[in-house]
Amino acid sequence: MVRNWVAALAVTGGIALGALAGPHVPGLAASNAEAGASATLADRVAIEDMVTRYYANFGKQDAADEFGAFYTEDAVFDVNGIVSTGREAIEKFYADSAQEADAPAAQGTFHMMISNPVIDVTGDTATATFFWTGVMNTAIEDRPVLWEQGREYDQLVRQDGEWRVKKRVVIADSGLPERYKVTYAPRMDYDVSAD
Repeated sequence: MVRNWVAALAVTGGIALGALAGPHVPGLAASNAEAGASATLADRVAIEDMVTRYYANFGKQDAADEFGAFYTEDAVFDVNGIVSTGREAIEKFYADSAQEADAPAAQGTFHMMISNPVIDVTGDTATATFFWTGVMNTAIEDRPVLWEQGREYDQLVRQDGEWRVKKRVVIADSGLPERYKVTYAPRMDYDVSAD
């Protein structure tokens, strides 16, 4: 009987001591790496949010300045082989594209969806890849139409606490507008980290 009482006291004391000392499960113990992991996760969320806000501008005909705000001053923007260098040139590209007869905003209500993000953060730089899918809505009674789809590859830098695009390469996999047919190359194995 005394042994049961001593065993119960030892178990209770062990549980209490364990609760005070914290978890001892590998991967759950607090460490300095936790702060780094939290910062990386916050950066990944900030980058995905930035790209989502960027894509929210598609479907507008007057969004050139809004698009430009996401880039560094010296950014490089490659859309299916048409390359714009510098924020001003990127804004001009978007302004010119909005005037094209086949511009999505001229066809109906257009939305871009992004998916499959792969984001790697290293301090104040990062790379990100996404799939993008354009959806066209021509009339409220009609079903939406998948308009175009492709891939995006980004090099990003943190400037003044904000993530900005240093280089963006956009490659269509379907729905290629006429203006890109001369410069287009599929680049299936493109690696933005190699640039």
